[in-house]
Amino acid sequence: MNTKPVTVKKPQEIASPKGMRDIIGDDYYKFQGFFEKAQEIAVYYGFTPIKTPLLEYENTFTTAIGIGTDAIDKEMYSLKTKGGDQLALRPEGTAGVMRAYIENGLQNQPQPVLFYYYGPMFRHDKPQRGRYREFHQFGLESLGSEKSIIDALLIKATITILEESGAKDLVVQINSMGDKEDRVSYIRELTNYYKKHINQLSALDQERLKINPLRILDSKEAATIEINRGAPDIVSHLGTAAKKHFREVLEALEEMGIGYEINKNLVRGLSYYTRTVFEIAEPATEDGSEPLTIAAGGRYDLLARQLGSKKDVPAMGVGIGVDRVVETAWFKDLSPRIMKKPKVYFIQVGFDAKLKSLNVIEILRKAHIPVMQALSKDSLSAQLAVAEKAGVPYTIIFGQKEAMENSVIVRNMETHSQDCIPVTELHTYLKQLK
Repeated sequence: MNTKPVTVKKPQEIASPKGMRDIIGDDYYKFQGFFEKAQEIAVYYGFTPIKTPLLEYENTFTTAIGIGTDAIDKEMYSLKTKGGDQLALRPEGTAGVMRAYIENGLQNQPQPVLFYYYGPMFRHDKPQRGRYREFHQFGLESLGSEKSIIDALLIKATITILEESGAKDLVVQINSMGDKEDRVSYIRELTNYYKKHINQLSALDQERLKINPLRILDSKEAATIEINRGAPDIVSHLGTAAKKHFREVLEALEEMGIGYEINKNLVRGLSYYTRTVFEIAEPATEDGSEPLTIAAGGRYDLLARQLGSKKDVPAMGVGIGVDRVVETAWFKDLSPRIMKKPKVYFIQVGFDAKLKSLNVIEILRKAHIPVMQALSKDSLSAQLAVAEKAGVPYTIIFGQKEAMENSVIVRNMETHSQDCIPVTELHTYLKQLK
């Protein structure tokens, strides 16, 4: 007899994965409204849409972003397909856009090629305020021009999107990471500086010193932040070309009236950046909490060659954290164009009326008149109760008699007055109502 104890599995909890969530109802419309506003502004500035896959070959990101960055070492979701391909959920949008540019031969089009995109990104990061493992990003990318005016264009477009979403008093934190040659001497001096303070660095920052010293400038450790105040300044190591480029970007921002602060410790977290890097934080809050960065980007002139291109492709990009924007107190709750609040509730009573109900609703749809309805309900009182709760000003009552006569009753929910209207004239009648 088998006496082995039976293991009873606990029922799996019905829940979304940690750091991911459902977006429902009004919250969904907030995201949709922001995307429509951002897309509208992007189009005015000359950007065109692109959609890249959620999954890319893993080396698209490991090559582009670089080993020694949190996005690769700790946060990337990777998987192996049945066919043996190593894929990854995209942790950011830029590498995929550059891959698409190269693969589709877009370097043969008039340059620069300007793209905007919108969609979810994934990082296995610690969930906290404004940070999710599945997060949404609106991005702008310019590929094929090294001109400083492109940097200013993307910053201006980003500021415009945020201001028209409700933000005020935005300040751009900006720096230059110089060219590849400029960074050699700078990293050497930076490394020597940190070695003098090695015992005060955390274990994580000591590890970064071996792999990617620039990442220490981005450290959140209190002791390291203090050490960074005396760190060497990368701007003083810029070569002639990079220095001229940076000066021109700042001059363009001043010309447009965009406030900025040069932050010598701003390096951004991904390794493909060169020259201009910037961040935009939300305005300071009254409760004293630290403002969240809501947009960030920079120039990545070396990325194409890192991905395998035979030629460099000068490029500039920015990403806006949409989750952070829509959760701020200043967000306008932009109403999307697809959302028209119905002013009519459609009520049907009886089998014949239910059978013909969709035909009436289709007439209204073609006339661009949205309605609320409860076709699954049969009772007049139950449907009226739902209409009352919804607060719609008018109801359409479609019963057996009306179905036979091809008419409806339109009731004013406030005055309880009502009119009998032929279905063929219904859309004209409703459009005249206030």
